[in-house]
Amino acid sequence: MNPGEPLPVTDRKMELAALAGQLRPELHLYCARLMGSVIDGEDVVQDVMVRALAAIETLDEAAALRPWLFRIAHNRALDLLRSRAVHKAETIEAAAEVPDIATLDPQEVLMRQEAVNTAVSRFTELPVPQRSVLILKDVLGETLIDIAALLDLSVDAVKGHLARGRARLREINAQASRVPAALPASAAVLRYVALFNQRDWLGLRALLADDVKLVQSTHPVRAGSADVGMFFTTYAKMPEVRIAPAWLEGREVMLVFEGAAETAPAYMMWLEWKDGRISLIRDYRYVRYVMDSADPLTAGGPPALPANASGPGASGPE
Repeated sequence: MNPGEPLPVTDRKMELAALAGQLRPELHLYCARLMGSVIDGEDVVQDVMVRALAAIETLDEAAALRPWLFRIAHNRALDLLRSRAVHKAETIEAAAEVPDIATLDPQEVLMRQEAVNTAVSRFTELPVPQRSVLILKDVLGETLIDIAALLDLSVDAVKGHLARGRARLREINAQASRVPAALPASAAVLRYVALFNQRDWLGLRALLADDVKLVQSTHPVRAGSADVGMFFTTYAKMPEVRIAPAWLEGREVMLVFEGAAETAPAYMMWLEWKDGRISLIRDYRYVRYVMDSADPLTAGGPPALPANASGPGASGPE
């Protein structure tokens, strides 16, 4: 290929695939806080990858892929927020009136730490422009110039949104409840957890609806009880794995622990039910970065240890 000649579409797609794998955690940090949900944030990330792959042929060969992906993520998240009517309006002109902000000093370091440690759901209490700028600057460490280019703002407007967002976030954190109430696990989830930790794969397969789907973000969707049933065959080869019921963002989830001594979950999964049977399994095994921003509450007591494979109640993968 001659210098300056455009990359073939296949090469551009390969470049996109490689970069996307590296950027997914960063994209999720941004989208989760913008959406106020680690679950919704991952849905946006997945949608971004699909849209980017479909649009790569139209991208100028000189365009950098990283800011392009973030722009897609930003626009897609805002589209969803607008459709839910949850974002708050704020004019750019008002923000631009705020004075300049000092660069990295001890006080700014503390403000960045506050943003990183703030629960994802609290970001939705900020107007979207403040939210976007605050996440990009204090969570992802982007420069003011790059943020301005990404959001199509002036640098002064970015500084204004940042100052207002930081001040508002401090107020939100000061008013937030420090000890959220724990909720009990439902009978359906407790049954699933018990069967899983007892390695009763036949019992779990019996809970699957005929048209059940399995969603694992980076893998093709599986459908049908026979195909989704292979999900348990995989876990049958992982004897140390156990799960525990929890709540996250108002949704019942199950935290996955990969060792008997592990106290921090490696990832999570959650279920949807229809007529008493499982209609959807969402498994985050291949996108573990989601847990980096998650703040689940355990429910129904401590996680049970898996039963010995040869013990009572255990059943093989077949």
